[in-house]
Amino acid sequence: MKHTVNASGFCALLLLLALAALPACGLGEMLDLSLFEGGEPPAAETWADAVFETRPWYEREDGSDWRVQDDGSVIVTISATGDVTIGGDTRKSGTSVFDKQLALEPSGLDFPFENARAILEADDMTIVNFEGTLTNTKSKTKNTFSFAAPPEYVQVLTSGSVEAVSLENNHIMDHGEQGYADTCDALAGAGIRYSGHLGSAVYTTETGVNIGMLSYQTFNGNYKNIYASIEGDIKALRDAGCELVIVSYHWGEEKDYLPNERQVPLGRATIDAGADLVLGHHSHRMNPIEEYKGKYICYSLGNFSFAGNTRPDDMDTYIFQQRFRVYPQTGMVENEGFRIVPCSISSQEKVNDFKPTPADATHSAEIVERLLGLNKQLEKTYKSTGVTAVSEYPTEWTTVY
Repeated sequence: MKHTVNASGFCALLLLLALAALPACGLGEMLDLSLFEGGEPPAAETWADAVFETRPWYEREDGSDWRVQDDGSVIVTISATGDVTIGGDTRKSGTSVFDKQLALEPSGLDFPFENARAILEADDMTIVNFEGTLTNTKSKTKNTFSFAAPPEYVQVLTSGSVEAVSLENNHIMDHGEQGYADTCDALAGAGIRYSGHLGSAVYTTETGVNIGMLSYQTFNGNYKNIYASIEGDIKALRDAGCELVIVSYHWGEEKDYLPNERQVPLGRATIDAGADLVLGHHSHRMNPIEEYKGKYICYSLGNFSFAGNTRPDDMDTYIFQQRFRVYPQTGMVENEGFRIVPCSISSQEKVNDFKPTPADATHSAEIVERLLGLNKQLEKTYKSTGVTAVSEYPTEWTTVY
């Protein structure tokens, strides 16, 4: 039989063990057993049986779930990150940089997200841009870079509490149709929802809210196709019962810190078409966030766990988190605000080890200042179109439920 030891009980147990080593004559003077309920501290039969009592992230002290509000509305927390690229280039001989790092990590395939896992577990859904393939086939691309990992490496995502991925980018077809099919099969087998050129995806939260997802890439003249289909694609998800719709774009130029003149109109058109949130990728750099009609357009979330470069010249990034209040009876959705979790894409300062790590207080403040500076550039660049960036980048939630 296992006994549960809560935090105070566990400390008491440690204290008893320490006092047991002292002379017996002093024990009665130093420890009053009446302080413990029942006259003795709780104890497990063995150390291995000791279990800490923890509450789920959404549970109040009285056991109630704060996500389900008294008025019938439901609070939904979404986390989003930038590019996740694992594995290596099968066209090259030798061990990939990712597998070299993997060999050094005691936690095995759990290592990439281990420093951010607690954050991504404390939400209703995490979505990332998966830029690569999960396949054992050989690369079919002539691109400079090509990324693939064995299908079993999907564990990187599941152990990181990732529930959904955008699967529409310039590397997803690196291994041709078979490589793409293998990737989809690996994701589906792991219970991860994916959206891309084959269609949308729907994820249902524990509280019963349906989240629809769409993903597009804008390259090779695809802008016109997106404009022609976006409103109908979003409507189809609404008609299927989705209370929330998130649209991901692979767009812009690599290493750009601001969106270009084609991204801004598309981002806004997507909100006008009914999306609740727009997430952007491809530049491998943080971009500012626009607030448009009370909704957010994240032009680029940068890199996250990115095995495409061991020494990138910019390792700053952030996790974007937003909360929505959903009224299931009416389908109405309200914006409950957002926060960011400033991070480095590596746990090391000089080299990328593919382990995104929350920034300390000093570095966090520096990342926020960088983003505020990018806000000014965004608003100056698009002054004629009235682009308004978010007024601040809070790193804590402003509402406690």
